[in-house]
Formats: sequence, structure tokens, C-alpha cells
Amino acid sequence: MKTLFPILNWLPEYRAPRLLHDLFAGVTLAAYAIPVAMAYSLLAGLTPQVGLYCYIGSGVVYALFATSRHLAIGPTAAISVMVASVVGTMAGGDTALYASIASATAGLVALLCFLAWALKLSSFVNFISETILTGFKAGAALSIALTQLPKLFGVSGGGGNFFQRFEFLFRQLPETQPVVLAIGICSLVIMFAGDRFYPRRPFALLVVALSTAAVSAFHLTDFGVQVVGAIPKGLPSFSFPSVGMQHMEGILELAFACFLLSYVESIAAARTFGTKHAYNIDPRQELLGLGAANLLAALGQGYPVAGGLSQSAVNEGAGARTPLSLFFASISLTFVLFFLTGMLQNLPQAVLAAVVIVAVSRFVKISEFRTLWRVSRIEFHVALVAFFGVLLLGILKGVTISAVASILFLLRFLARPHVAVLGRIPGTSRFADLARHPENEPFPGLFLFRVEAPLLYFNVDTVERLVLDAIHAVHASRAPVKLVVCDLSTSPYIDVAGARMLARLVAQLELEGIAFRVAEAHAAVRDILRDTGVAPYLGGVDRRTSLGDIVQQFQISSVPAGAPSCPGRG
Repeated sequence: MKTLFPILNWLPEYRAPRLLHDLFAGVTLAAYAIPVAMAYSLLAGLTPQVGLYCYIGSGVVYALFATSRHLAIGPTAAISVMVASVVGTMAGGDTALYASIASATAGLVALLCFLAWALKLSSFVNFISETILTGFKAGAALSIALTQLPKLFGVSGGGGNFFQRFEFLFRQLPETQPVVLAIGICSLVIMFAGDRFYPRRPFALLVVALSTAAVSAFHLTDFGVQVVGAIPKGLPSFSFPSVGMQHMEGILELAFACFLLSYVESIAAARTFGTKHAYNIDPRQELLGLGAANLLAALGQGYPVAGGLSQSAVNEGAGARTPLSLFFASISLTFVLFFLTGMLQNLPQAVLAAVVIVAVSRFVKISEFRTLWRVSRIEFHVALVAFFGVLLLGILKGVTISAVASILFLLRFLARPHVAVLGRIPGTSRFADLARHPENEPFPGLFLFRVEAPLLYFNVDTVERLVLDAIHAVHASRAPVKLVVCDLSTSPYIDVAGARMLARLVAQLELEGIAFRVAEAHAAVRDILRDTGVAPYLGGVDRRTSLGDIVQQFQISSVPAGAPSCPGRG
């Protein structure tokens, strides 16, 4: 039970001093969540109270399963836009069907989380790397901000991809409502200044209070200011969402994308605070917590939720010590739904648009792109694919294409691995790349090389050609090669094609009077070489024999190490 419910490990030891910290953090998180949840819910095409429902239920059940002490669960901007872009087309203007499809998507996300937990598949979602998230978040931030700018200007805007929306907005600028724009700009200035000088404080709630009071006092709705409208009191009725089978294919596609995005986003945020506060995160257990959170969101008329970095930063910055802060946040939001909804009906939609813009602006980090450009051009290009994929194709297709691009770049890298010709580091028994370190010592008659990748069916032909070309180059420029040794320490795995490639090298080099050995093979590699029958032709594969041992034996004997003759292999 303690493994299944980590709360049982720390709750019996909970002490009063932590209570004040968690209580303050929970109330602060609720203050942050009120405008943000309503804004994200409208962004998803749902009524504003739905976002509050998501926060209340998902936070409570996630806390039961959480291994993170600071992760806050609720709606996120990226998932909200993803839901709006897909569900709007499926619902065809039917608001009841729209809400049901959104809730059913959360239910399927929960099911996928539970399946991934049961099958121990937590590592497979790592194909969406942090590099992808860098480009994805920047693209999503610009795309989301552009969906909110029409509300900021008081115009209708238009659909399509990023560039089409921009064109619609540009054409409608002459129709800008001055009062709406003034409210939006003032809101942005206050919130950006608050973020700059007093970070992690709920300035959005202050803007909500001031703008709502201004609309009520000066009747600003007469000047074109659109407001949220009436919000029903109390909690939602809990039930399973009902949708027709004709919608299931589209819902499943959306749910899978939301599952990948919510899990990666949640784990990235959880690990950030786990590292900062020196505690461990269990990725598999987080699947269970995220699944439970989405299940309750589905039952409570919500839509998919995730652990967001910004809301978690508010929770952590306010002093949260345990997931109990999520309980206090839920209690605070429940109080708002029962007693304060009347105060929110005159909240301007331009303010909620400003809340979204400020929230997503944190995701555009030029410095991260600069770092990728400097460190790894491949990862920089992956981030660019994710960035432009989101802008051109939308969030749902953008995240899918960027994940595929990341895998393709990885396969391209593995398909042409670096083959290092080795020399001994002077004064040691260690060996390193001669090309990088020309001062290393080569050995006359001895050719040492290392493939810095697994040996797999799609790269073995390239490796074989590079090795033979390098051997022939050495053979022609220096003393004739008598022994070739392959250091397998950087090849953690080989497949059958890799083993047969080594056998072909033995046969080819034998025709030229050159012996071939391998050294430093990992256990799994030794097993493959033995099971395929290749090991005897390599002079055996022994965990006790190092590269240094073979070099020493060669120097002493000055003759190739003995090995059985290899039959012809093609």
C-alpha cells in the first residue's frame, strides 16, 4: 500500500510546522489558479468554471499517488489549444457534445496512463525529448498568444494556422475596440511588471479584481468589453462522459497526443523541483498519479490535465513542503465556487487573454536555442522542426512530427557512427582517438579501432567500409598491419547483422594476411557473438582480456594472435 500510495509514507510523520507552509502555498496556488484555470478553459473552448473543476478534483487525487512534493496538476495552455483545435471540428457547434468529447478525452488519457503504468512503459515517452519541448513550447507559445490577441483588441480574429491567424488579425486591426485594448494592455503591464519585480506572486488575481471592479463601476460592457458572464455555483455532477462510437477514432488520436505531452511536461517539471530539493521522482508512479488526476477530471466534466511548470513554480515558491498543499488549494477553489462566483461574472475576457499571454511568454527562451546551436546542431534542428511544425500544422500534428523528426535524426546519427582509430595515451595503459589526440602512441603492425555506437543492421555496412578504408590507409602509409583489434567497450549492443559484419571483417582481413580480435565486449554482446557462432573466429570473447592485454601480448610476440580460420562469409 505504501508503494501504491506514497502519501502513506510521509503523512504519519507530518508535523504542525509544515502545515502553515502547505496552507499558505495552497491558498496562493488557488489565487493563481482562479484566473489561469478560467483562461485556459476558455482557450479550450469550454465554459470558464470547467478549468476550476479540473484543478479541484485532479489535485486531490494526484496528491494520493504523487512522488513529487511540488508538482501542481491542472489545465495547461498547450493541452487547452490541442483540445480546442480537434474537438471544435468533431462537435460541429454542439456545446453539450463538445463538453462530452473533452471529458471523454481526459478519460482516455487516464486509461493510457494506467496501461503505461501496468506495462512499465514510462521510458517510451522519452522519445519526446527536452529538445523537442524547447521548440514545441516556443512554437506553442506564439501560436497560443496569437489566438488570444483578437480578444485583446476586441476583434473576432480567424482560424487556420499561425500565419493565417496573423493575416486575419492584421486585416481586423482597424476595428480595434479602444477600451478593450486599454484594459488588455494595462493588464499585461501589471502582470509583466509583477513577474519581473515580484515573481511567483498572484498578480493575475489582482488584475482580475481591479478589472472586474472597473467593469461593474463604469459599465464598460456598453463600450464593447466582453465579460465571462454568469458562473454556476457549486461543484459539478460526477458522471461518465457519453459519446458516440463515430467520435472514438478522433478522440483516441487526441488522447494519445495529450497523454504524451502531459506526461513529458509533468515529469520535466517534477524532476526540476526534485533536483532542486534533493528528492527522487518515480516516473512510473507519476503515471499512476497523472492517470488518477485525469480520471477524476473526466468524471467531473473536465478535460485533460497535466503538471505545469508555471503553476508548480507558484506552489514551490509559496513554500509548499508536501502534496498536501494541493488539498488546501482544492478547498480554497471549492469555497470560491460556492460563494464568490457572482463576483467573477463581470471579469473581462481581455484580462483572461492577457493572463494566457503572460503565462505562455515564459516558454519562449531564445537562450535555449542558442545553447543548442552551440552544443549540438542536430538537436538544434530537432527544436526548429518542432517550432515550425507547431506554427504551420498546429499543436497536435506539430508534437507528432517533432517526435518523428527526433527519432529520424537519432537514426541518422546512429547510421553513420564515428569510428575512432586508437593510440595509447602516453605514460598510461589507456587508449583514445588518434585524430583528436595526435600525441597518442600508435603501434607498428597494430591497428586499434572503436565504433562509438551500437552495431545494428542499418549501420554495419558503413562501419565495415570505414574500417577497411582506414586499415588500407594505414597499411599503405606505415608499417604493414598484422593485427586488427576492435574495442567494443562503446558498443553496448550488436544485433545478428553486426555479428555477421565482424565475421566478414575476419574473412576479408584473413585474405590479406591480417588477424582480427575483439576486446572489452559487454556481456550482452558476448552472448550474441557466441550464440551466432562468430566468437571462435574472433579468437574468442573473454571478459578477462582487455585491450591493453592484447596490445601487450602483440608487443611481446610480435606476431598476430592465433584464431581458427574463418569459413567464407558473405
